[in-house]
Amino acid sequence: MSKSALNPATTKVTRHFDRHDWASGYCNVEKELNNVRVQPLRGTIPKELCGFFYRNGPGRLERNGQRVHHPFDGDGMITSLHFKESQLKLSNRFVQTEGWQQEEEAGKFIYRGVFGTQKPGGAIANAFDLRFKNIANTHVVKLGDQLLALWEAAGPHALNPITLETYGLSNLNGVLKEGEPFSAHPRFDPGHHGTRRMVTFGVKTGPKSTVRLMEFETEGKNAGQLISSRKDSFNGFSFLHDFAITPNWAIFLQNAISFNPLPFILGQKGAAQCLSSKPGSKGKFLLIPRDCGIFAGQEPRSFDAPDGFVFHHLNAWEQNKQIVVESIHYPDFPEVGPQDDFLTMNFDQIPAGILSRCEINLASKQVITTRFSDQCCEFATTNPLKQGRHARYSWMAIAERKEGYAPLQAIKKLDLVNLEQSIWSAAPRGFVSEPLMIPRPNSHVEDEGWILVLVWNGSRRGTDLVILNANNLKEEALIELPISIPHGLHGSWVNES
Repeated sequence: MSKSALNPATTKVTRHFDRHDWASGYCNVEKELNNVRVQPLRGTIPKELCGFFYRNGPGRLERNGQRVHHPFDGDGMITSLHFKESQLKLSNRFVQTEGWQQEEEAGKFIYRGVFGTQKPGGAIANAFDLRFKNIANTHVVKLGDQLLALWEAAGPHALNPITLETYGLSNLNGVLKEGEPFSAHPRFDPGHHGTRRMVTFGVKTGPKSTVRLMEFETEGKNAGQLISSRKDSFNGFSFLHDFAITPNWAIFLQNAISFNPLPFILGQKGAAQCLSSKPGSKGKFLLIPRDCGIFAGQEPRSFDAPDGFVFHHLNAWEQNKQIVVESIHYPDFPEVGPQDDFLTMNFDQIPAGILSRCEINLASKQVITTRFSDQCCEFATTNPLKQGRHARYSWMAIAERKEGYAPLQAIKKLDLVNLEQSIWSAAPRGFVSEPLMIPRPNSHVEDEGWILVLVWNGSRRGTDLVILNANNLKEEALIELPISIPHGLHGSWVNES
């Protein structure tokens, strides 16, 4: 066994991490590979695991000696892991956006970053330059015959799902107008209305915000075609990264956030750094009827949300005239100011995300909130076949410490009914990303399948792919990948055709 190989936790004792191990995961990707076969260091790849694991995240974090101010400003890079007959092949390519090509040619940053990255030259050089670069770095999904690299402030980039070649910006066959935003967090309806659908949205923000809700076919000859579209406007600025669905509703949480654009206009801050919590204001749950549901055509409904901030939702479902929404709640909006260095931030000052459940009574408008634990977590997921229905099990990335913020180093399976849990840990030198749950083919058992997770191995300064049994989180295989993939964002699974 390699001395650098990660080992699962064998003790319940919290093991402290080294900040340099964590920080080393924010690195440039230095090469692009095509169909490179990789073998497990230990274990075997399950034969039933057959398809593509696509993952997106920042891949270019430095240019000409200048590091991005925040990793969310890094250019998107897609990794494809193709599983077939217990074999695995890896490909990776940068999303060749117009801005990426221009900066590659210039050898330096020529665009400002939404999260604070500045062009060389200080505030004077950045003032009144309100252009932004579509960095296509947040999520990747397959729709029809194209792979879409997503970034919520603009339209999607279309890629070849096999070669990862970038075709360019896509308007989805005329669905999107030029410059229209398209969410980086779609949801996939597993078949509540007969066929599997992709449900997504776009937000036009301002003193009054407009949400466009869209649904697309994902199967058969009409895959990729728009099924329905509706627009609804709400008072106030909306920061909406994620949402949840049930058979009848699309559920958003409009955080109590204000936006002061003046520092951005004057070149002092990135646009996202101009967001702040709005004292004395309440967030709102916004329930928009889906056009395929029993409330189609009705007006949206609004309910007071608990205090705090939400990036990601786990799931939602309907029961007894209630909507139940499970989300990761932060006590406040996590800001990274112009003078902050994300690599040296004081973790004790960063708010921790906590998994919570909100029960919304549609009649009384009462909202009851329950916390599952005090342990910091992110990227919670369910069996995708349970999307929009009550799910018993969830898998998520967690910190090793029991309270407060810390880097994510373990995967937890949580029974949402009796709160029993299993944990696989990469600590002390490993750092986990978003877990992806792949159901076992033809199985009706909710927790039967696999968890795929990319792990930054601080010991060898590289990335490992770990395959876990979804039921008990026992490791089935560990593969040391031939490229170093920085800490990233979201991914998806596509079954072999």
